[in-house]
Amino acid sequence: MKMQAEDRLWELLNDIDDYLEGGFRRPHASPVRLPVSSAAAPSANSRGGSVETARGPSPAAAEVAAAGETEAGAPEAAELLDPAERKRRLSELAARVTACTHCKLHKTRRKAVPGMGVIDPLVMVIGEGPGADEDASGLPFVGRAGQYLDKWLEAIDLSRHKNAYIANIVKCRPPNNRDPEPAESEACFPYLMEQIALVRPKTILTVGRVASQILIGRFDSIGSLRGRVYQFSGIPLVPTYHPSGVLRNPGYRRPVWEDMKLLRSILTR
Repeated sequence: MKMQAEDRLWELLNDIDDYLEGGFRRPHASPVRLPVSSAAAPSANSRGGSVETARGPSPAAAEVAAAGETEAGAPEAAELLDPAERKRRLSELAARVTACTHCKLHKTRRKAVPGMGVIDPLVMVIGEGPGADEDASGLPFVGRAGQYLDKWLEAIDLSRHKNAYIANIVKCRPPNNRDPEPAESEACFPYLMEQIALVRPKTILTVGRVASQILIGRFDSIGSLRGRVYQFSGIPLVPTYHPSGVLRNPGYRRPVWEDMKLLRSILTR
């Protein structure tokens, strides 16, 4: 049974070109605030039990996030809120993100991209920022790379519509898809921390170098960071390559397969 599932995952990853050319589109749900603890708890990794520590965001971003304050003020602790209230606050957060002018990215965006998915998900996927398709739609990971990401999730029985939540470090598209600048990431980071606190994911999957470096707090390559389990605010975090990078370099498919199996092993414990 296990080998069949792994073979199926590898088959799906290798079948992406036909999948994309077939014009697949999923219906998307509408996108749906809180003090958070700092990142840093250690975790045994999957390569032999050594300890990995997620150092978390830069000091400036961590200070803003730890303050837990926005225009609307610091809310109660997330664990005291029922699901309906958390959904309401996520909707309110999305409205604030849509109107945000805290960094220069708001000057060039078409639409801000707060995030989408369900509360209490098995995984929260975090990328670096929206691309052109996301900027046009206001929804995360809906372009070619997003369809590929959906395929990864589907291969281990995950979906943004039933048991996953998807967001980005920055909520507005950086011009020409450049990396977010430190000031832009730090301006947006409190929004992400609120989302994590309200969504309450069982695990986090960071896709790509930028998101992984910021949440883990290390500036190693994604190839060096991936393949291990970290802890972010007490949540297991697995980093992997960005779907767009894998589409450009099919040699990354096998490492992604290993990372998805690692994520699945956490979820089935």
